[in-house]
Amino acid sequence: MADTPALLLREPAHRVDRRSITMWRMTPLLAGLPLLAACVIVAALVDQVRLIAVIAAIVCALVTAFYVTVVPMWRYRFHRWEISDEAVYTQSGWFTRSRVMIPIARIQVVDTAAGPIEQLLNLATLTVTTASSAGTIRIVGLDSAVARTTAADLTARTQADTDDAT
Repeated sequence: MADTPALLLREPAHRVDRRSITMWRMTPLLAGLPLLAACVIVAALVDQVRLIAVIAAIVCALVTAFYVTVVPMWRYRFHRWEISDEAVYTQSGWFTRSRVMIPIARIQVVDTAAGPIEQLLNLATLTVTTASSAGTIRIVGLDSAVARTTAADLTARTQADTDDAT
């Protein structure tokens, strides 16, 4: 495991797929636009709360615009992942960043999942789990083929690893 500490001194090697930016833009739009529409409808139809509804619509529009324009680019800049011979290493977060490293010998479950937006964009999430409560890594925004191949590779590596990591 001599190489593992060196991983912490640098960012993981791979970025998530660039299409994840689109995914991270679509998610707040799906919540923000209906809420904005509701505020506008209330402002147009109910005189007693018009000012409050207009203020709510402006706030909703600003928050949605921020989460559609700034946050996805920021997340893409910092979301990275890497799999070495010894560990799975990720970096994530857009406001609070975290780096997590799981030794290959500690991996218990590897799976992939894809929600509706991910499926539309041919993306997937790779989840690597250990027995530890803090030992789950989720790599969001991988190309679905890369996620499947990586899951299969990690599964083969964990089956081949006979070390007891306890």
